[in-house]
Amino acid sequence: MRVLGVNAIFHDPSAALVIDGQTVAAAEEERFSRRKHGKRPVAFSAWELPELSMRWCLEHAGLRPQDLDAVAYSFDPALARAPEEMGITDPWEHLRITYAERAPQFLAAALPGLDPAKVRFVPHHVAHAASGALASPHERSSVLVLDGRGEHASHLAGRYTDGKLEVLAGQDLPHSLGLLYESLTDHLGFLRSSDEYKVMALASYGRPRHLEELRELIYATDDGGFIAQPPDWDRWAPARSRDARLDEDAWRGSWADLAASVQARLEEVLVDLARWVHDRTGDRVLTMAGGTALNCVANSRIWRETPFEEVWVQPAAGDAGTSLGAALQVSADGGQAPAPMPGAGLGRSWSDAELAAWLRRAAVPFSTPTDLPDQVADILARNGVIAWFDGPSEFGPRALGHRSLLAHPGHPDNLERLNQVKGREQFRPVAPMVLADRAADVFTDGPLPSPYMLFVHTVRPEWRDRVPAVVHVDGTARIQTVEPGRQPRLGATLRAFEARTGLPVVVNTSLNTAGRPMVDDPRDALELFGSAPVDALVLGPHLVRRAAVFADPEVR
Repeated sequence: MRVLGVNAIFHDPSAALVIDGQTVAAAEEERFSRRKHGKRPVAFSAWELPELSMRWCLEHAGLRPQDLDAVAYSFDPALARAPEEMGITDPWEHLRITYAERAPQFLAAALPGLDPAKVRFVPHHVAHAASGALASPHERSSVLVLDGRGEHASHLAGRYTDGKLEVLAGQDLPHSLGLLYESLTDHLGFLRSSDEYKVMALASYGRPRHLEELRELIYATDDGGFIAQPPDWDRWAPARSRDARLDEDAWRGSWADLAASVQARLEEVLVDLARWVHDRTGDRVLTMAGGTALNCVANSRIWRETPFEEVWVQPAAGDAGTSLGAALQVSADGGQAPAPMPGAGLGRSWSDAELAAWLRRAAVPFSTPTDLPDQVADILARNGVIAWFDGPSEFGPRALGHRSLLAHPGHPDNLERLNQVKGREQFRPVAPMVLADRAADVFTDGPLPSPYMLFVHTVRPEWRDRVPAVVHVDGTARIQTVEPGRQPRLGATLRAFEARTGLPVVVNTSLNTAGRPMVDDPRDALELFGSAPVDALVLGPHLVRRAAVFADPEVR
């Protein structure tokens, strides 16, 4: 059974292909269009389909649109309610539903040869739930979904057994923890439905001074739901203009305190909701999805403070992941037992020869050393910055060693340096990449392994002065563990770096600059290398040194 999954209704449009229960490909439209998040989540953009990623998924598998058995669309317009019932005041909201209803015709126009009758609507939160539970390695798990909104709700709690979902609870709009966090994001001068991770980072610099008041306004209920409506933020901190400079004084002022307060309350409510689910299922495993599941600080509290022995979060937990979840759910409903996703590397890749051709076409001098990991480790040990491009691109917002910037973690000024390279705010942390068999020596108080960078761990005190660039202000780090068997070139580089420095950790941040999607194809990598002050570019097995590029008069 061949199922193409499509997410298009809100933000982060994407496509995924599932064949006979196996996840074959998944990609976000932004990686092709180079438009951050693909589009803005406004009602009158709901007609825009992820045409480039849909076509790539089919091309990757050698399929034509008429070869598909189904197209799974991660929104069911039949479940939508009147905007006023959901507290939505956007006068254009009716367009979202109209466009969704006509999605079969839009899809058939975008994919000539597709029979529109093959389009299946999958409820938004069911798609989220499936993207967690059915993509996980567990046949049975509890599932918790929280995001901004779906057709009429913002939350689903349930249980998956052998591919079948039992819904235990849900929360109708206007109550939404995701929209609450988005509202705060906007109040703090960041872009809502985009910059929520900046609020999470800023929260570490503040004190939760408003937590008691928030507990009266935002709380879990006995039926597995919650009450949550955005307070009057102005009572605690003035709105910040998006153009206003956020200097270090502001990091520790009223805005940071407000971020810390809301972050703390979000964590508490999520722990309560997870405990409620466990009380009803007694399951060993909790799988999570929805944009709120990208909050790695909250995920870690759920892992520490609930009876679940394991918490598994799908790496594209936000709306992008609903294309995968919708495809998996339709496949499961059709009798195909879903297989665990093979990892986050589900996007485009190129052969070694194709990458070399790109470099020759760009007239860039390069080498293909047999000892590439050693040469890269030498550059890193001398405090160079590496643009690392290797294998298929990641599905989801985290750079996981396929499209990464790497640096030495032992120099404290590398945090500021990398934020300058990327054009980011200086309160933003960078993450450590660590060999899986060495992670427990350096990090504690979090689940291991942690391959998708979706939990925070405490950096052991004896290591904090040794890897200061990756230690956040609160003594934590959002780690990615690396299995050399799965990523041999990266694993060998980490081993070589440890041999030179005694550090099994390398700084890892996404290969992009501010406001741009993560690098996806070789052209993107070459453009970044040409414009950002990095010392070397790894393109598969090939190595480009900045000094060699600018020493060549033909490239000047």
